[in-house]
This record gives sequence, C-alpha cells and structure tokens, in this order.
Amino acid sequence: MKQFTHSFDVRTDGKGLYNVTREVESWVSQCALRTGLLTVFLRHTSASLTVQENADPDVILDLADFFQRLVPDNPRLYRHTIEGPDDMPAHIRAALTMTQLSIPLVNGELALGTWQGIYVFEHRALAHRRSVVLHLLGE
Repeated sequence: MKQFTHSFDVRTDGKGLYNVTREVESWVSQCALRTGLLTVFLRHTSASLTVQENADPDVILDLADFFQRLVPDNPRLYRHTIEGPDDMPAHIRAALTMTQLSIPLVNGELALGTWQGIYVFEHRALAHRRSVVLHLLGE
C-alpha cells in the first residue's frame, strides 16, 4: 500500500463554483496507482467542496443562486457579523455542504461519472485563496 499527499491553492473571484477536476486528475495520474481512494479536503470554514455536473454551466449557476436564497446575506439574521455580512452565511453554507470528498480510484482513474466534476464552492463575496489538500491511498 502506498500513500501520497499534495496541496494546491484555488484563487476565487467571489461566490461561485470553481472546477478543480483537471488539477486533481493530473496529480492522481502522476502517482501511478491503479486502485485506491482519494480524499480531497478543503482547509476552510467559509467554502466547501462538491461533485457536480460539469457539462451544463447553468447547473453551477443555479446551485449558487439556490444557496444564496437558502442562506441570505442579511446581517439582521446573525450574531456573528464582525467579518462582514457574508461571513456567517458562508459558514452555514459550508456546514450544509462538505469540506471533504472521497473518490475511488479504479484502473488508475478517478471513478467520476461522465458528467461529474470536482468543485470548490466559494461562499464569500470577495476573492479568496483556498487551500485544497489531496491524500491518495492505494496500490
């Protein structure tokens, strides 16, 4: 059994979903394993990860719009407002989604479906640099 780790940063331009599939797949292929499990972890509390459709960009836009309606940026709704009106809503959105993904490695490739991609889901309004950590275990 072998293990590999890698980290990279994702620069965001504000709220939205940022596709990181190519970067993740590129690193996984360099590890040259055939079978295993990839863990993708985001080191933040106001952004998250998701596996979503990567074919129709309207899916990504609709998801972002839905979360904005579900958890509005309204400081009157929250106690924690010192970091701006979008900070506490960002924490709630991250709690409703995930900061970690597990993806099987089969025959040397991630077992993503035909239309699936890995995304960093930025929940803050301003640009940020988000840190992603990868851990691959397998043979």
